[in-house]
Amino acid sequence: MLEPAPKALSQMAYDRLLDRLIKREIPVGSVLQERRLADSLDISRTPVREALNRLESEGFVTRKPGRVLVVKEFSTRELIETLHVRQIMESEAISLAAARVPMEELDAVEADIHALLATPNPSAEADWQVDSRLHRMIATHSGNAVLAGMIESLRVKTYTFNLDRVPERFDTGHREHLVMIAALRQRDRDAARAAIQQHIENVKQSIILKLSSI
Repeated sequence: MLEPAPKALSQMAYDRLLDRLIKREIPVGSVLQERRLADSLDISRTPVREALNRLESEGFVTRKPGRVLVVKEFSTRELIETLHVRQIMESEAISLAAARVPMEELDAVEADIHALLATPNPSAEADWQVDSRLHRMIATHSGNAVLAGMIESLRVKTYTFNLDRVPERFDTGHREHLVMIAALRQRDRDAARAAIQQHIENVKQSIILKLSSI
């Protein structure tokens, strides 16, 4: 059996480490040791080092004195600023996508949302998957791969405020998604843009409220 190419190993290490970080399986403030991570992933240290360098450049980990890498905690300001940038980018993405998203994709995402809303005790993972499917669909159909990539990166950074942290946003948030889908069905660029702007603004305000009560 062929060994995966070095680039594929690096991507695998990045994907698995990022997944652990956003799910807080590796807590904020944890020291990241190449050898220990390589052992846990059952790969060599080189792809782990490349993955850690990438995570550092994206702001998920930071380097302390002595070149020690630790998991970074997002400040409140950084989180709110990230949501503001998302608002700008995703408004542009949905404007570009309004005339391009296939109806069958809208049907599929809408069905997923209704199924999730009808689930008695939805998991945070299921919530994230449906949310991601909608936002990724919009970003992809903007036709701008760079824009779509930047949106995905920013969305991952705000993942920690998901169903587990702001459960009050679950029903309201997905109903806002349905408003966005309705606008996209009508190919109404202005309505779609307004809907996603309001959606992300509501997310931002919910997070501010949550943080102010801690």
